Amino acid sequence: MSLTSAMLVGYTGIQSNQTTVNTVGDDIANLNTTAFKQQRTLFETLMYDTQSPGSGPSAESGGTLPRQVGRGSTVSVVQRDFGQGAIEATGVESDVALDGRGYLVLEDSNASLRYTRDGAFSLDPTHTLVSTDGLKVRGYAADASGAIVRDALTDIVVPLGMVGEPKATGQVVVGGKLNAADAVASTAQVSASQALTTSSGAAATSSTALTDLVDENGAALFATGDEIELSINKGGGTLPTSTFVVGTTGSTLGDFASYLETVAGIYVDPTLAPNAGVTVAEGPDPAAGTLVISSNVGESNAVKVHREDDELEYGEIRNKRTGATPFDFSTTTEPVGEGASTNFEVYDSLGNRVETRLRFVLESKTTDGTQWRYFAESLDDSDLSPILGTGTVLFDSGGRYVSATVDPLTIDRAGTGAATPLSVALDFSGMTAPATATSASQVFMESQDGAPAGELVGFEIDTDGVVHGNFSNQQKVVLGQLAVATFINDEGLLAQSQNTFVPGPDSGDPSIGVANEAGAGAIVAGALEQSNVELVREFVDLISASTGISAASRVVRTSDDLLQELLLLAR
Repeated sequence: MSLTSAMLVGYTGIQSNQTTVNTVGDDIANLNTTAFKQQRTLFETLMYDTQSPGSGPSAESGGTLPRQVGRGSTVSVVQRDFGQGAIEATGVESDVALDGRGYLVLEDSNASLRYTRDGAFSLDPTHTLVSTDGLKVRGYAADASGAIVRDALTDIVVPLGMVGEPKATGQVVVGGKLNAADAVASTAQVSASQALTTSSGAAATSSTALTDLVDENGAALFATGDEIELSINKGGGTLPTSTFVVGTTGSTLGDFASYLETVAGIYVDPTLAPNAGVTVAEGPDPAAGTLVISSNVGESNAVKVHREDDELEYGEIRNKRTGATPFDFSTTTEPVGEGASTNFEVYDSLGNRVETRLRFVLESKTTDGTQWRYFAESLDDSDLSPILGTGTVLFDSGGRYVSATVDPLTIDRAGTGAATPLSVALDFSGMTAPATATSASQVFMESQDGAPAGELVGFEIDTDGVVHGNFSNQQKVVLGQLAVATFINDEGLLAQSQNTFVPGPDSGDPSIGVANEAGAGAIVAGALEQSNVELVREFVDLISASTGISAASRVVRTSDDLLQELLLLAR
């Protein structure tokens, strides 16, 4: 090899190591670039000048080794390390990171797809999810039922501010614990008024006109057009005030008794509650003309329309014109069986709140368990009566739910503009009734599937990349799903600007799907992947390249010195 060739060999060493310096510089410059992938420079030898291939051994000689002189080095490849970078939480709802080997899919202004690990996304003015450089994030749309349709890639749109339609309640899940140590509800609250008489002194009957009723002084209790206000206490809570207009709502004492029975929500069934209701006694016990209110059994069903012992919770019947309380009720039978009740709201098709109540009483207990009866009511039922129905819930001796006899609640919404009736199924399977309870019975609504109209106020992305919109009414809707691509050979990808890649000749075609499929990895929302550059490694490579350049420069200088010496020989 000539001295000129030796100089060129040194030059190749300088060039190769200079590429390493450039690569290290790029890595260090991108130390804090989101999802950047570290690079390394690999060298290979140039062709050799073979002066002798060597010879094999013979009987007289052991053979000779080949004699080759190298021509230097060159860069064989600048290889990327596509290993996972650290995932750091950001708390930004639009940020996503991939924990795995997939790539998020973007579309540029030329409708060409690009692939990235950088999930620093945001919403543009059209509510479309885009990258920091405005490239559109691609994914799959959801249909009206929330199912993802994976037939074509599309934009991911989050229409914040959109008003969602109300959803009528179809099911209510009831939870809680009923105290099996309660007494069986065996008796009901019974209240009786004074014995009412007519202007002629006869005992009142159900057919007696209200205007013919008199007090103990013979003064008429009511006149046509009087408004009788009923404030009824039931189960410890006061029902909304209702008004009976004499001569309009009804005219007789029987009409008033039926009205009182209806608005109080007393469930009358000859087979279930033969004595329940509001009646006019015929005597002798109680006396003829007495107005008798017999509630359904248990304290939670107790109806009161009178104050006793200055209780804070009481009911009252008052003539609005005179201010008098024409009926003097007193309790004749106290209820037995504590029970429990709960009040909750469901929604009709217009999103209107519909108040609903369940009252529970212990109906029977045996060595096999307990059976509880519930009474369902709705004060927003369009009918005058709040009664919706009744049913039973059975628990075993360990307090575990066994079964229930339950029909959907049918709530009349006539005159409200909403679809009627509103049908609501009840699910009691999450309730318990332990045999040994340490506290009073408690019942509550765990969940229901209805909602009023709401505004889309935010969104979240799950591990599958499904984008869920969050409404102000606590409802969620599926808006779409992020697409995730994988490649057979990641190292064959061609890096572009804007933290993106495009397929290269050696990468293979992209396989586009979704997260958690085909090794694509999982989506981590509210987080970003950090650069996987190892600074210590970069410094070591930088020192090594610097040393290589210095050594190769020495070869060039030495070759130059020897050439100068040869030139001096010619003088």
